[in-house]
Amino acid sequence: MTDFLDEFFEYKAQDISHFAEFLEESHHPLLIGIDGRCASGKTVFAGLLSEKLHCPVIHADDFFLRPEQRTEARYAEPGGIIDRERLKEVLEQAKQGKEVSFQRFDCKAMQMKDQITVPASDAVIVEGSYCLHPDLRTYYDLKIFMDVSPEDQLERLKKREPEEKVQMFQDRWIPLEEKYFAACGVQEACAVTVNSSMKDTEF
Repeated sequence: MTDFLDEFFEYKAQDISHFAEFLEESHHPLLIGIDGRCASGKTVFAGLLSEKLHCPVIHADDFFLRPEQRTEARYAEPGGIIDRERLKEVLEQAKQGKEVSFQRFDCKAMQMKDQITVPASDAVIVEGSYCLHPDLRTYYDLKIFMDVSPEDQLERLKKREPEEKVQMFQDRWIPLEEKYFAACGVQEACAVTVNSSMKDTEF
């Protein structure tokens, strides 16, 4: 992230946090979902919003499919790349205002890893691609879409990933994301869009 983009995110997180605090008055607890394109800044933005709302963040990356779940049939489903069933259980608990525990899936090791505990909170943020799948969408009180231009997306991926992984993003992961966004109307379902390329937020 550039200094300018950091400042932009800080400003937008402050702006959206006021909206979230208003929603908290009628939603207990408040569940916030942040979906969007890879390299759009979802994790960074979720971290900033978390600091302002003093609430925990759940990462959808911890719910990617285990090896035995990774079938062509599952990948053929729009948004089929994450374990929606397991994430749904977590959302149900969080929505009831309960402490949540789940085992994190490590994509690098391709196995289940440490147990994560998320304390009960007035607000909980869930960030990551596919977290606003239609099967999960109704749990959220505020839905945010993080956008980025194809040019900025590629430039950021080149800065953070090895060359062979950038190619994998271009050949496989980005097309899967775009298929999901189009088929499931993800951006259209969100009340807020933060475009990290155009430096504009639309309500």
